[in-house]
Amino acid sequence: MTIGDLQKEFEKIYHKPAAHIFFCPGRVNLIGEHIDYNGGQVMPCAISLGTTLLIAKNEDRQFRFHALDFPESTAIAFSQDGYSKQGPEWFNYPLGVINELQKKGVELTGMDFLFSGNLPIGSGLSSSASIEVLTAFALNELFEAGLSRVELAVLGKSVENDFMGLNSGIMDQFAVAMGKEAHAVLLNTDTLEYEYLPFEIGDYVLAIINSNKPRKLVESKYNERFNECRTALKAFQQKLRVQHLAEISVEDFEQNKTLLNDPVLEKRALHVIAENERVKKAKEALTSGDIETFGALMYASHDSLQDLYEVSGIELDTIVDFCRTYKDCIGARMTGAGFGGCAIALIKQECFDDFAEKITAAYEEKIGYKPGVFSSVIAEGVRTLV
Repeated sequence: MTIGDLQKEFEKIYHKPAAHIFFCPGRVNLIGEHIDYNGGQVMPCAISLGTTLLIAKNEDRQFRFHALDFPESTAIAFSQDGYSKQGPEWFNYPLGVINELQKKGVELTGMDFLFSGNLPIGSGLSSSASIEVLTAFALNELFEAGLSRVELAVLGKSVENDFMGLNSGIMDQFAVAMGKEAHAVLLNTDTLEYEYLPFEIGDYVLAIINSNKPRKLVESKYNERFNECRTALKAFQQKLRVQHLAEISVEDFEQNKTLLNDPVLEKRALHVIAENERVKKAKEALTSGDIETFGALMYASHDSLQDLYEVSGIELDTIVDFCRTYKDCIGARMTGAGFGGCAIALIKQECFDDFAEKITAAYEEKIGYKPGVFSSVIAEGVRTLV
């Protein structure tokens, strides 16, 4: 939909024009999975797909939420006493942002919201972080709250953790708030130190393959993995002076893994520790222009997520297994939390159409329905459109 089309939809719903229009992208994580809540380094980037928000103040002391992608809409009366989650509906994400801003003392008034996105919901491209950061950015601008982009990312994480009940890390919100065109963000999720790495991949293109198996993270095993990592950390802290699993070296893990006394916890911890090392190696590969090594690290990351962390599943494994057989693909892995969602792959640009056709056929034959396949542009983070 064009901006003009969205303006017409807003006027149809609210009988007035939108005063402002904002956009926030989704993200893919190039490497460094399930370590953002373990103090590790991650390498996400913002993509060109995302969520648009049209917004205007109202005099009715109500927050009205509509979305073109969801059937549910609601009006919630303004309250000085805060808000609580209202069922599973999508509008809890912007409501949680309002709740966090009011806790910070930001004086809001009634608002009319219209959201429209082209991120596949539940695909692992961070549609929830996109909505959170988008809402926070818009209200920060309109009410001159003075929060930095990093603070907006932290606020979005608070919504995810405290309001929605998902024990996620900071990566998704940080990536969509701080994304930079043609660059990956190398983020230390413990200190929030970050740097931009030019994502120069020569004659390759970053492909996103959507398994079209949706998942709801709050209801998935995500929180179970979070708790397993906390249990493993406590066991290591009997002997090692560490705050996070990702601080432990592979050597220290091998010497002290008997502290865990649990083969499942061993697997979970080894994934976290080895994945953090892969991110460091991926930075070296990217900065030296060694795209083949970067691709090999992607495959190794997927193997670890499949075998040690056990979050991939037949759909994502089918995609990556096909990529291994396609000669013009040099790397592939699941991206995001897993349990469905998307994989990414590095494909020779001139072969992308052939790749898309062949992986679609192979996936449909095995899984029974088609994946979505598209090439991705690394884009800017949250921003004002109008």
